[in-house]
Amino acid sequence: MLAEAVCAASFMSVYIGYLHQYNSINSQPDILKSLYSPLQQSSPLEGLRYQEGGRLSDQQMALLQYQRENLHFLSEEVLRLQECLSKYEQSSDGSTPQVDVAHLLGAREQELRTLTAEMNQLQSELKLARSVIADRESEFQRVRAANNQYVEENERLRAILGEWSTRAAKLERALEAERISSLEMHKKLSSSPRNQLNQHGL
Repeated sequence: MLAEAVCAASFMSVYIGYLHQYNSINSQPDILKSLYSPLQQSSPLEGLRYQEGGRLSDQQMALLQYQRENLHFLSEEVLRLQECLSKYEQSSDGSTPQVDVAHLLGAREQELRTLTAEMNQLQSELKLARSVIADRESEFQRVRAANNQYVEENERLRAILGEWSTRAAKLERALEAERISSLEMHKKLSSSPRNQLNQHGL
């Protein structure tokens, strides 16, 4: 309400400034004179502001009528603003007017409904978030179990590979020993006396 009163006063100031600018540009009688005439004394130069015959021109009359209508409108607006302000002013005993109480109750109820709707929305979102977290936790547990299973399987395969490597090394050593033994056997056979006699008989 106070802002509306300030706006009305600003509009009146702008309007008066516009009239002053108009009168300074056009060499016509000053229309602002009617605004201040009840507060000022008559000037001896006042007659010079009128045309011949002491009458206003049609344009000046139209501006004056427009000014009176605007003043009437501003007066009604000021009264309306004062009436609105009086409704929201506290009474002499400090109690709040009935209109203000009803307005405050309605605003509080609307705010309560809004907060309730927001709380329900947040609860729904929280429930959904908890469900998503539970699903992610279950998926994480499943992945962890699968990873543990892969680790155990890898260790088992490593053990089998180590055992096979040990067996292969033993077989390789046995084959090498068998090869050496076979070579020694061939050498002994080739150097025996019977083998030498057979070679001489040939």
